[in-house]
Amino acid sequence: MPELPEVEVVRAGLEAHVAGRTIAAVEVLHPRAVRRHEPGPVDFAARLGGLRIDAVRRRGKYLWLELDSAGTALLAHLGMSGQMLVQPVSAPDEKHLRVRVRFADDGTELRFVDQRTFGGFALSELLEIEGETLPETIAHIARDPMDPAFSPGQAARALRAKRTELKRALLDQTLVSGVGNIYADEALWRAKLHWARPTGKLTAAQAAAVLAAATEVMAEALIAGGTSFDPLYVNVNGQSGYFDRALNAYGRVDEPCRRCGTPISREVFMNRSSFFCPRCQPRPRRQR
Repeated sequence: MPELPEVEVVRAGLEAHVAGRTIAAVEVLHPRAVRRHEPGPVDFAARLGGLRIDAVRRRGKYLWLELDSAGTALLAHLGMSGQMLVQPVSAPDEKHLRVRVRFADDGTELRFVDQRTFGGFALSELLEIEGETLPETIAHIARDPMDPAFSPGQAARALRAKRTELKRALLDQTLVSGVGNIYADEALWRAKLHWARPTGKLTAAQAAAVLAAATEVMAEALIAGGTSFDPLYVNVNGQSGYFDRALNAYGRVDEPCRRCGTPISREVFMNRSSFFCPRCQPRPRRQR
């Protein structure tokens, strides 16, 4: 699933290509893409026609289009395989095209392509929360490390107060948003902490270190255009990111740790995988 760097790459691309443009028509080609809009696809398309996209925003893994309709946003989530593509009107339709947005200027159109249909759109009311305007649907999502108002100290305290394993806490979007499986493993490798370490036993310095590592690795991934392991994640121009070349832990099972040479291990975690160096990131004593 795309994480903060990948979603931010998409947001920036959308900001450049669709902000300031007026929607002429919306075509919903698969109802699952708007399943959270209870009135259905026809109503969804009708509500968007004639509206202008004023800006493209993001919090964590969510992005939304601010519309000139008072207090309304078009919330988008990429799911596992969602792609936001800016294409010429004449370009052939993609195999898994789910939603098409045409604009009044007859220029390029916005296409939502989603092979696995886990992503989609929804209309959401905008709320004023802590001096920021957010879609009501994601009001519970915490600030992410790239948010100017993000407080590392507050996030570290919240992390230590959570009685769970460290990686579970990093993936909890109500504590810190934007971190997913890839960047959690990378942050833990950099901070030399095992994924199963109890958060209640973290020192303040350890909590700060893992959050700083998450911020650092996601910033580096953003510069590289994100992480692409397959063709499912691309930017709005259909290009893949290349941060996978710089990964130190994730996906490198049995390859030597770039810090100590010990083979990287893989363990099952929440129906996913956790990758770590057993020497640099020793398991907590109570679990040995």
